[in-house]
Amino acid sequence: MRVMGIDPGLRNLGWGVIEMRGNRLTHVANGVCHSRGDDLAPRLLSLHQQLTDVMTQYQPDTAAVELTFVNKDGVATLKLGQARGIALLVPAQFGLSIGEYAPNKVKKTVVGVGHADKAQIAHMVKVQLPGVELAGPDAADALAIAICHAHHRPPAIIQRMQA
Repeated sequence: MRVMGIDPGLRNLGWGVIEMRGNRLTHVANGVCHSRGDDLAPRLLSLHQQLTDVMTQYQPDTAAVELTFVNKDGVATLKLGQARGIALLVPAQFGLSIGEYAPNKVKKTVVGVGHADKAQIAHMVKVQLPGVELAGPDAADALAIAICHAHHRPPAIIQRMQA
């Protein structure tokens, strides 16, 4: 089963694909979609097109997206929410089930503590996916989300994959 993790961001949207066979996880690919343009609509369109290309190329069976945390800057949170909408929309267009995980759950699953920093996440992703070359911190976060989903995926996904 192929699992795609998506770390939503308006400028940099990280993605990572892993393969799961039993309890074994292996790295397939990872990268970052960079939005293009200055205005919001073209940037969202750019992310949509790039993520669609990734989905078409790697054909995941399920996807997971990180939940957005609300910060003090309401405008920034709203824009991130729109990028998150793209992160949810594209897998849905491919008919995939989508898991959603809070940042602390992802960190606790991958690192063992809920308040890990980006360096700790990248390190543990490398430990769990030996030989992986990370395309950047956003891609490392996306792989961590995929790993989290592989460990916490709903039983219905497993049954659908075995059918």
